[in-house]
Amino acid sequence: MTKKILILPGDGIGPEITAEAVKILDACRESGLDAEREEGLVGGAGYDAAGHPLPESTLAKAKAADAILLGAVGGPKWDTLEDLSKRPEKGLLGLRKNLNLFANLRPALLYPQLAEASTLKPEVVSGLDIMIVRELTGGIYFGQPRGIEQRDGENGKERVGFNTYVYSESEIERIGRVAFEMARKRGKKLCSVDKANVLEVTILWREVMNRLAAEYPDVELSHMYVDNAAMQLVRAPKQFDVVVTGNMFGDILSDAAAMLTGSIGMLPSASLNEKQQGMYEPCHGSAPDIAGQGLANPLATILSVAMMLRYSLGEPALADRIERAVGKVLDQGLRTADIAYPGTRQVSTREMGDAVLAAFAES
Repeated sequence: MTKKILILPGDGIGPEITAEAVKILDACRESGLDAEREEGLVGGAGYDAAGHPLPESTLAKAKAADAILLGAVGGPKWDTLEDLSKRPEKGLLGLRKNLNLFANLRPALLYPQLAEASTLKPEVVSGLDIMIVRELTGGIYFGQPRGIEQRDGENGKERVGFNTYVYSESEIERIGRVAFEMARKRGKKLCSVDKANVLEVTILWREVMNRLAAEYPDVELSHMYVDNAAMQLVRAPKQFDVVVTGNMFGDILSDAAAMLTGSIGMLPSASLNEKQQGMYEPCHGSAPDIAGQGLANPLATILSVAMMLRYSLGEPALADRIERAVGKVLDQGLRTADIAYPGTRQVSTREMGDAVLAAFAES
């Protein structure tokens, strides 16, 4: 059956990096991938065209798609919108919620060719291969009630902001199973990150993870407070294999882990629901300051296509070809600005995409 892929370029550098990824996707179609693609608007582009960061037409296409490739959303152009529901980021959150994309997979994999690009010593990061499994549709980002309101204070009325951090047992169990299954396929080590010494919601999180562990006797489960986890990622990151955590902690830790690899511009991500329908995107943002200059690194988006092939489209062989092609290009010494260092050759966004396409064709 023909698969449906929705391309959402978004804002800032989004259109540039997705254009290079689409080249690779089309090469996969020429290599036997039975898929068709269409485009839609999201984020600031969606707001400018339809008055909403997630237009109804885009949501309808997303629901009908087997997989979505997203560039990036947001930028200073829309930061002054007073209605927070119209901010570009709400388009991204809306996709996650409407498609129930509860499991976010964010690998932090250091290509050996980029050990010198990391801000940490090569001996600390060489061989790094972490998978962070982040719960994506619950926690404090979605909890109710939330808002800003006037309340009585010691000196009279004052504004108070509030959010609710909430997880149900079923939500924790669902993401826990994804993480245990992932650990079972990798190094059989799972670290659950919480703040159970302070937050009741993460006391429940830890209890559910311990209960699940009995069903996975081949996986070694450990627990770590989030503040210690942040320190350990910098001190000794290779101690981790699979990490599972909630929405807010995962948002922070995955960005920290990304920089261990030399550049966030190298890291893809997948957000999946229970039907393996997924949204795939680079871990970085829209970088409006370099948009249109050919400086953006398209490799995270290209590698997101590889994750799409592996997790939603059932084409692991094509995913392997893409990843090998990226490795070959790095072997050739080609680098975009974010990963360039002495002895390498800096290339543009398009040149990097073309190089990967050529390496893919030769594989």
